[in-house]
Amino acid sequence: MWGELLELPLFGIGLTLAAYALAQKMYLRTGSIFFNPVALSIGSIIVFLLLFRIPYRSYFEGGRYIHFLLGPSVVALAVPLYNRREEIMARRKPILLGIFAGAVSSIVSASGLAWLLGGSRDVVLSLAPKSVTTPIAIGIVEKIGGIAPLTAALVVLTGCLGAICGPEFCRLIGVRDSTAMGLAVGTASHGIGTARMLEEDRLAGAVSGLAIGLNGLVTAFILPLLVTWFI
Repeated sequence: MWGELLELPLFGIGLTLAAYALAQKMYLRTGSIFFNPVALSIGSIIVFLLLFRIPYRSYFEGGRYIHFLLGPSVVALAVPLYNRREEIMARRKPILLGIFAGAVSSIVSASGLAWLLGGSRDVVLSLAPKSVTTPIAIGIVEKIGGIAPLTAALVVLTGCLGAICGPEFCRLIGVRDSTAMGLAVGTASHGIGTARMLEEDRLAGAVSGLAIGLNGLVTAFILPLLVTWFI
């Protein structure tokens, strides 16, 4: 009976929503960046599945429906972008240059460090699109020959770290402009970081949302070329 219940889509959906609701409540109550709802709910679901020895396949029967919404949720970021379009267009040149520089530096730094530490070709390739939102990163890594599950985990980890540390790190090094901060966090830590920036400032969130799409586009074009030339 228990096994049959685990196979129902409602189990994965219910567990995901319950974990996120509790994590969000804890985040709002504490106000601590270390209780990021996404990171906390991911960790609690992993612990729950391991504790009760529930196969990931059973969980994903329902979780895949929420996973499907990842794409539409990224598209929905166009709303704050549209609302701030005039401010963004006035700064279009530095924004485009910043996204291009961020995309290249993200690829080179992650893959270069893995290569210097003796990582295999598959690991190096899997690290390259870590700062691109998950659907694009998975599509890229499947084309260039990396390990898709590893890339997915690294993308989520990068997003969580960016959401937790990104704005504080920007302020620490003297970056306080909303556009610059949103650009940095969005380019480095995609959707999860953008969600944090929307809490910080609406303009920063809008620029961060723009950075997600353009970083994905730039990475999808230049990464296969870099792989052909250097890896």
